[in-house]
Amino acid sequence: MSFDKKLLEIVACPVCKGKLFYDKANQQLICKGERLAYPINEGIPVLLENKAVSWQEA
Repeated sequence: MSFDKKLLEIVACPVCKGKLFYDKANQQLICKGERLAYPINEGIPVLLENKAVSWQEA
């Protein structure tokens, strides 16, 4: 199942309410402001702060 990119227009980081970016290779949504990555499971983003992992730009 793939992620519906139209969701990016309406979802926001639950911590800072900032814009999220889609990382297709790792199936996650990235908040660059908070440096968090939220997983996408079976096409559904898991936007819970306790499920996020630390993220660093390559």
